[in-house]
Amino acid sequence: QLHLVESGGGLVQTGGSVRLSCAGSGVTLDHYTVGWFRQAPGKEREVISCITGRDQPETTLYYRDSVKGRFTISKDINKNTVSLQMNSLRPEDTAVYYCAASARLSLHLCMAPLMYNYWGQGTQVTVSS
Repeated sequence: QLHLVESGGGLVQTGGSVRLSCAGSGVTLDHYTVGWFRQAPGKEREVISCITGRDQPETTLYYRDSVKGRFTISKDINKNTVSLQMNSLRPEDTAVYYCAASARLSLHLCMAPLMYNYWGQGTQVTVSS
């Protein structure tokens, strides 16, 4: 059973940076496709970025258009974590951020929340203007 825990959220000013981390326990996270999602009040949960697992032919990345060039997803196999480095933050980035994981999930499906079996509890990121 995979258990996910996010950390690193907080309050930051516009233009600032935050690094979120998703720690996995119970299984090796590298074997799973991991996605970062966010949900703002009154809005649907949306994908930010995802990185495919070792069970896929190659490691591939996806980024939402609005975060391309600002956010970077990465894996640390030794720490069993997937991180999301967020730079040049904007007030519209304010949301609860979640990581999610699923095995045997290809890149073209990684944007859909329903495709994930495991979710973290979320971490709040607030960007002040």
